[in-house]
Amino acid sequence: MFTFASSSAALTAWASGTATGLGLFAVVGAQSAFILRQGLVRAHLFSILAICALLDGIFIFSSVWGLQAVVSWFPWLTHVILWFGVVFLAWYALQSARRAIRTQGGLHAAQHAVPSRTGALLAAAGFTLLNPHFWLDIMVLGSLAHSFDDERLAFAAGAVTASVLWLLVLGAGSRLFAPYFLNPRAWRILDGAIALIMATLAIRLALDGLA
Repeated sequence: MFTFASSSAALTAWASGTATGLGLFAVVGAQSAFILRQGLVRAHLFSILAICALLDGIFIFSSVWGLQAVVSWFPWLTHVILWFGVVFLAWYALQSARRAIRTQGGLHAAQHAVPSRTGALLAAAGFTLLNPHFWLDIMVLGSLAHSFDDERLAFAAGAVTASVLWLLVLGAGSRLFAPYFLNPRAWRILDGAIALIMATLAIRLALDGLA
């Protein structure tokens, strides 16, 4: 049975989990780009951050409790997730590229954020769960956690802390930069950058799948 040790060992494990999580999560990927765009127009940002944090927490602790074993039993799951991710990212890259090459005002550009709460939450879950890099990060965290023995739940808690911190940075950043996006050109630059990020990720995943 797992227990948290009331000692410096648990604190060390938590700090290690936090540092490791920040190293893995603090990148501008598909999920981050989606959060920034929704946050800029203040479209269900809190709900999106909450669902992303919840999913991260569930799968980080699940990895510590045995998610790795499930993947080893059904290795084909990795390939299914990878190709769903390729299609999902390629589609979103195309949509972002189309917005980037159109001449639109800031208000009209803002309409391309996911308007409904349900749609936004489903999109956030998709950007999380259909990203093979997410699963790789989860597996890495699960493997590292086991080196902390009885304190591995503290390590997992640290990784969840890192996830929450990064999500808060994204949320705060989107609010901070919102005034700059009154300029239509800023939206085109953002969509161009998002299209490039999504397309690059899709190509890299496809190459991994074909290797």
